[in-house]
Amino acid sequence: MTFESIIYEVKNSLAYITLNRPKALNALNQQLLTELNEAIEMIQNDDTVKAVIVTGSGEKAFAAGADITELKDLDREAAAKQSEFGNAIFSKLGALPQPVIAAVNGFALGGGMELALACDMRFVSTNAKLGLPEVGLGIMPGYGGTQRLGRLIGWGRAKQLVLATDTIDAEEAYRLGIANKVVVQSELMTEVEKLASKIISKSSAGVQMAKKTMEIGSDLTLEDALALEAKNFGSLFASPHQEEGMAAFLEKRPANFN
Repeated sequence: MTFESIIYEVKNSLAYITLNRPKALNALNQQLLTELNEAIEMIQNDDTVKAVIVTGSGEKAFAAGADITELKDLDREAAAKQSEFGNAIFSKLGALPQPVIAAVNGFALGGGMELALACDMRFVSTNAKLGLPEVGLGIMPGYGGTQRLGRLIGWGRAKQLVLATDTIDAEEAYRLGIANKVVVQSELMTEVEKLASKIISKSSAGVQMAKKTMEIGSDLTLEDALALEAKNFGSLFASPHQEEGMAAFLEKRPANFN
């Protein structure tokens, strides 16, 4: 499939999604979101993909928000539908069984920050700026920012970022727990690929079940989440990965999880 607003490729079991509107700082217009959705569906149907990396083209921006030229004339019904559309795509990305890592290589504002929040992990370049400026435009975050950020860093700090429209740098993003790691831009993809390769070397059955259990369990009571953990822990003992992994450990050799 040929894309115009993103670049999609799979190499060494890694799927790369690169937002590719550098002249518009990779702003999320309707075409880009539609192509992003199509790429996610391709990953859903590709058993060779073990991890996903999302980044932006160029050296200035991951994604500098939604395309305001497309949003400014929406009425209330159309705006609600647009929010539902973006939320559905970002939720589909986050719900992939494979780990999804955002390589935030510059500005991640508005919808760009919301896209990064929908990923499982975020590596951020030292020149990055992150923020949710929507209330300064008379609206509010509409692609998950009012929900995912508070679940990640706590509601008090999230409300400050949303309501005061504070833009933060990479170090502050790391301090708040938004960024997993801060890396100079020239080394960003190398570091992200290093993490992704490390994850790929583990049992895909274990990785995907652990991700699923953490995500579902985060919305349950502790008692129910622990019950879910026990059930899913047990289910992995029906997997050949468990047999191979434990045999390799006891035999003091690398595991082969093919």
